[in-house]
Amino acid sequence: MSTFQEAYEKGRTRQRRRAAGHGTDRRCSAVTYEVDGAITANEESLIMANNPHTRPNSDEAHDKDFKTTENSKSESLEPFRSDAEGHDLRTNQGTRIADNHNSLKAGERGPTLMEDFIFREKLNHFDNERIPERIVHARGAAAHGYFQPYDNAAQYSKAGLFQDPGKKTPVFVRFSTVQGSRGSNDTVRDVRGFATKFYTDEGNWDLVGNDMPVFFIQDAIKFPDFVHAVKPEPHNEIPQGQSAHDTFWDFVSLMPESTHMVLWTMSDRAFPRHYRNMEGFGVHTFRLVDRQGKARFAKFHWKPLAGTCSLIWDEAQKLWGRDPDFNRRNMWDDIENGDFLEFEFGVQIVEEEDEHRFDFDLLDPTKIIPEEQVPVIPVGKMVLDRNPDNYFAETEQVAFNPASVVPGIDFTNDPLLQGRLFSYLDTQMLRLGGPNFHEIPINRPVAPFHNNQRDSMHRQTINKGQASYEPNSIDGGWPRETPPAPENGGFETVNERVDANKIRARSPSFGDHYSQATLFWNSQSEAEKEHIIAAYTFELSKVERPWIRERVIKEILPNIDLELARRVGENHGIETPTEKPAPADELGTSSQQESPALSLMARLPHDIKYRKVALLVADGVDAEQLQSLQSRLQAEGAKGIVIAPSMAPVTAADGQSVVPDAMLNGLPSVTLDSVVVVGGAESVKALSQSGLGLYYVQEAYKHLKAIAAVGEGKDLLSAAGVPTQEEGIFLGATVDDVFAPFTEAMGQHRVWSRDPKANSMPA
Repeated sequence: MSTFQEAYEKGRTRQRRRAAGHGTDRRCSAVTYEVDGAITANEESLIMANNPHTRPNSDEAHDKDFKTTENSKSESLEPFRSDAEGHDLRTNQGTRIADNHNSLKAGERGPTLMEDFIFREKLNHFDNERIPERIVHARGAAAHGYFQPYDNAAQYSKAGLFQDPGKKTPVFVRFSTVQGSRGSNDTVRDVRGFATKFYTDEGNWDLVGNDMPVFFIQDAIKFPDFVHAVKPEPHNEIPQGQSAHDTFWDFVSLMPESTHMVLWTMSDRAFPRHYRNMEGFGVHTFRLVDRQGKARFAKFHWKPLAGTCSLIWDEAQKLWGRDPDFNRRNMWDDIENGDFLEFEFGVQIVEEEDEHRFDFDLLDPTKIIPEEQVPVIPVGKMVLDRNPDNYFAETEQVAFNPASVVPGIDFTNDPLLQGRLFSYLDTQMLRLGGPNFHEIPINRPVAPFHNNQRDSMHRQTINKGQASYEPNSIDGGWPRETPPAPENGGFETVNERVDANKIRARSPSFGDHYSQATLFWNSQSEAEKEHIIAAYTFELSKVERPWIRERVIKEILPNIDLELARRVGENHGIETPTEKPAPADELGTSSQQESPALSLMARLPHDIKYRKVALLVADGVDAEQLQSLQSRLQAEGAKGIVIAPSMAPVTAADGQSVVPDAMLNGLPSVTLDSVVVVGGAESVKALSQSGLGLYYVQEAYKHLKAIAAVGEGKDLLSAAGVPTQEEGIFLGATVDDVFAPFTEAMGQHRVWSRDPKANSMPA
């Protein structure tokens, strides 16, 4: 028998494990394959090279030799990118098209002929261009970037992306709203999705989270009910992208477990100023497994390095009409301009022996771990630095799944998480046309992937080799299992003992529905509390059935805070109880009365980097002041945007021509962070005689923005009725007089002391 035949027979009759030192191979069905001699590397290569019936399944390097780089995903997408510049117009079959304006007819005015294959192909493709939109999170925007771990990350998880501080793992991140359709607005009151796909050496890890750390329900069996309730009402498909309607409030008022999340949604967290200013959370408790096999509970956090801040309600409403793409436009423009989005990745770690030391259940997705009890440990940084090439191919077709994990990351028994692990795969198969959605370029891992899955719709891989089963000897046993290991090992589920009866029930430890809602309320600043009161008042005003309003105000809100209930009840003419009506077990107990980290004020930007400032000008503007403002803002990382009555060039007082960036009604104050009225007597006079000019500064005042006026600029504020002698209004003869205090106020995001007066401005 030849050397090849000996090796081949040896491989055909035995399976061997790839890791040295193991006596028996994995069990396949009821058969155990004993290892009494490993196949050598030379024997293996002989099998693969000389087997007359097959060839290797892959021409790629061996998995152990594979390493990602920051650019791995971009490089893997390159074969799929297409640029039409310099190319002839052709059909999908490659035939050049001579006339793309006229269908084939029987005479110039005659009927169109069925043989016109060019027309039929074009219309057929057009008729089928749309795919089902996501049931939730339909409206989104995304960006490419990278994740880089810190030195301390490896101690918590053996996942490859945490091991080397010098290594950058490519990511794709999609931000989204939950309730509305793809055509809804960016700035509606809603939860925001924060989904991150890590393209790691070991496969894709999808961290599918939100901008709020808790959720509306505790058990996934209620998820269809919640979504049906929050979506537009079925009889008239109204309202779009909003929670202010009967079915939503009917549901949440009958489900006390939703109270905590509803309170978050009524806060300013419901409309972030920019995706770069938005926190992200994994929501659930996960497990991290280190290289020694020790498991720990973990909560995942994304902390924006630019600080946290939001829109306010009136501003968000006005943006619906003035720029419904506000958040996605800002992210796109900033990335194109090199102002990348940066987030720090953090974890809250709880040792397994400490699982039950809290006054809430770690597995309850309606609860947080207060940061004062378990600090968030920064373990890495993410930078989003590249826009997609094509929205549909990437942002719309990307498929996230919380069940996509890598060794070193595992799940817990959180019942909402358990349901998500099942549901997402079903959803992607329906939306993207079958089980091969992982082969769509944006979803493909950059790590090589081989298994015995075959066929079905839209299959793109051309699998070589004769064997599509495991174990096999025809293809030398490939692809093979990988035993668990501290590095480059196969996935191994945490060994958790489960010994219980089958039961449809919920743990009594999930019974506290109000203590953390009270914690959140107590942690808000006075301005934030006023906004929450206004939010409940507005939302419930849209509820048509009075008993639903009464149930929320009399049976839910008092359990959070009696004063909150009284204020909202007063606005609706409903008398509220003087004691909390819920039973003690639902009220719960908390060892902590407030958590400063829960207020957006805890992480204000404190500088003006990335801020956009309106510089109001007209003919006769002081060019020297304008140029000084632009250069000084740029030096601080901000951008001064020249806004004039029209797009026609402005003639400055010294005769210079100034080209505006936008006009007053084209880039209104709600789209920017603050306003400066540049001096120049004629310029200010022209703005003061313009209704748009007056409205611009009135609206900025109403929305608590810092306003500066240089020289004659104060006359515009006076003409608009804007108080000039109060905090947040800066007047001076020169740019030097106003710049420092103005930018300091901008770093606080808003002039919060003005909040009680905001509604006195009619803008």
